[in-house]
Amino acid sequence: MEEKFTGEDVYWGTSLSVLEMLKGGTTTFLDMYDHMDRVAEVVELSGIRSVLMRGVIGLCPEEVQNHKLAEAISFARNWHGKADGRITTMISPHAPYTCPPDFFVKFVQAAHDLDLPMHTHMSETKREVEQNVVDYGLRPVAHLEKLGMFTRPSIVAHGVHLNDEEIEILARHDVGVSHNPGSNLKLASGVARVTDLLKAGVKVSLGTDGAASNNNLDMFEEMRLAALIHKGVSGDPTAVPAPEALRIATEYGAKSIFLNDVGRLAAGMKADFIAIDIDQPHLLPHTDLLSHAVYSASAKDVEHVWVNGKQVVKHGQCVTLDEEAIRRKAQESFDGLLKR
Repeated sequence: MEEKFTGEDVYWGTSLSVLEMLKGGTTTFLDMYDHMDRVAEVVELSGIRSVLMRGVIGLCPEEVQNHKLAEAISFARNWHGKADGRITTMISPHAPYTCPPDFFVKFVQAAHDLDLPMHTHMSETKREVEQNVVDYGLRPVAHLEKLGMFTRPSIVAHGVHLNDEEIEILARHDVGVSHNPGSNLKLASGVARVTDLLKAGVKVSLGTDGAASNNNLDMFEEMRLAALIHKGVSGDPTAVPAPEALRIATEYGAKSIFLNDVGRLAAGMKADFIAIDIDQPHLLPHTDLLSHAVYSASAKDVEHVWVNGKQVVKHGQCVTLDEEAIRRKAQESFDGLLKR
């Protein structure tokens, strides 16, 4: 079905996702995909902040590889710093198991040439790690280190199956890890060693992995999962306490995608912030509101959202996007896919 996608499909799918994210209090997202010019158009219109890249799978002939690489470079160059600075870009080979080593190295060079960070998927499943050893004689972290990825500022998605040595390598190179607890649970990929990553000083952020492998884009749900599952698997009720979970969802998340002027409410930071309606039964009595935000709140509790100092959600309604049109066009795009 994905092979049938057009730029128009991606535009309306992205619009639906951005609408869901903004109304749910997400002010910044990272996305690697195809038809990224259309994604950037939605970002520009909606007022959300984003880190965008043309994600590339290299399991194709060399001429197709080169075309995809050229697209990735062109997109990164053309959109970095656009939309009043709300769009930044990265260079993103999809994964070490979908991009041959010589092709992956070309992305590392492109990142150096453009002075941009890198992003990839890594060590999501046990099978992926085992196959990497069979194919290249190394586990994914050592493999990417050998290919030079960590000579660039980097963030990897998932990082579920890591050993102690790999965590040390990631910490040494200041590589961020995007923790995707909902997706990893749904796909039975496993549970990342988040407490060990945090102890090692690795920047841990939160992701949904997209609606296709999660079902929603509710970052409150991801924050709550991150605060709960690591208690359960470790047997330690103090693992990932509420304040740390909130930092993962905000401050650590911003730092992991190299945004140093968002993620905190502080003088000199950009005005990306949200307001939650706390006058509701599940958020009363008003005791520890930080704990309430992590363990009790959901995306549906978001009342107002500001990005870059501009209000984009007011009383639960997105003021920059036409919700009715987006819902209709997104459904029409899906229905059309079934007929192609």
